[in-house]
Amino acid sequence: GRNSCDFFVYLLCAERSRPVEEYYPLLAATPLFADIPPEGLARLLGCFAPAVRRYEKGDILLLAGYDTGEIGILLEGSANALKTTPDGAAVAITDLAPGSVFGDVLAGSAVKSPVTITARSASKAMFISCRKLLCPCAAMHPEHTQLMQNLVRTISDKYFSLSRRIDLLVMKSLRAKVAAYLLSEAARAHSLTFSIPFSRIQLADYLNCDRSALSRELSTMQKEGLIDTYRSSFKLLEPDALQQMVQ
Repeated sequence: GRNSCDFFVYLLCAERSRPVEEYYPLLAATPLFADIPPEGLARLLGCFAPAVRRYEKGDILLLAGYDTGEIGILLEGSANALKTTPDGAAVAITDLAPGSVFGDVLAGSAVKSPVTITARSASKAMFISCRKLLCPCAAMHPEHTQLMQNLVRTISDKYFSLSRRIDLLVMKSLRAKVAAYLLSEAARAHSLTFSIPFSRIQLADYLNCDRSALSRELSTMQKEGLIDTYRSSFKLLEPDALQQMVQ
């Protein structure tokens, strides 16, 4: 006599891991479940009966060229989305942290995944069937309407994020690319001191530039008093001057 919500709790706690309720704040903070109260979230997850999978560092969550038919939400750990270039190099597209949603742009599409998502550390992810998400159950819970609105908004946001990435890549000078990227990361962190999710090699791939050239540019900008940097940590010392470089 276990109902659907109880069954979901059973699935998630089968490994004696964290209770499902502990993930509610994280899930509610994702764009996919925004403005859905805990009781509504419990009803939705009960209907979806999502799968929760564990990954070790280096494991693949989503492989390019395949369609899993699922939308994923990273619950724990970290991951990278990578795209393989024609010459076989893997270019970092974005970094995923707990709460990141992936596969949503592919929902309802026959297009295969253009990227491979790989765990950067031991991770756990929740997967929801696109079919169940796009087709409300017979109960027609009101939360499903909000969920569909959130899905459309999430896809739109990712489109504009891709547009900003293109704007970055078409900049003619490396300094302008670096300045634009660092300013965007500072805005995301709401602080002039922040850490980026990429190593130097990954950042060079992201900016589509040579790693040595990137290192020289960062060193020069530091000597000029524009930035302070150590490994993946940055502090913007002259944000107005950096903004001028972007314009």
